[in-house]
Amino acid sequence: MAERVAVLLASLALLAGCAGPVAGTARPAQLTDDDKALFKAFYERLNKAGDEGAPQQQKMLKDTQHPDFRQKTCDLRGATIKVEPTWSTLRTDADWAPPGEKAHPRGDVYVVAVTVTLRQDDAVVGSQIGSLHVVLLDDEVYGFAPCLGG
Repeated sequence: MAERVAVLLASLALLAGCAGPVAGTARPAQLTDDDKALFKAFYERLNKAGDEGAPQQQKMLKDTQHPDFRQKTCDLRGATIKVEPTWSTLRTDADWAPPGEKAHPRGDVYVVAVTVTLRQDDAVVGSQIGSLHVVLLDDEVYGFAPCLGG
């Protein structure tokens, strides 16, 4: 039971600093169809890796962490996440910097509302609605998860 509590706390850290309102005016992102496909493929790969198991998803998260923040990942302790974006909320967030950082990440930063479900041993441990940031950099999508926050 203590392990599940620890994992639930880790899931809350996943969305730390991003469950509240995001400053700015909501304007849908003006993306090409190709760019939209990149974002959708990113989350499809993330969820597919989770379906394949915790080690595969942990590797995918590490491999797709923004290149300037690779050292800021953390272990989900054998849990997996499923991320369900609400695509109509996808918008640019040019002023955002990761929590604890002063600099804006390289690339075009976007924010999207998501539902994140945490699973451990095929059981749902928790679910949370928040927002996550992703970056389009050199035609690749990068994230800031799980512990860097949204």
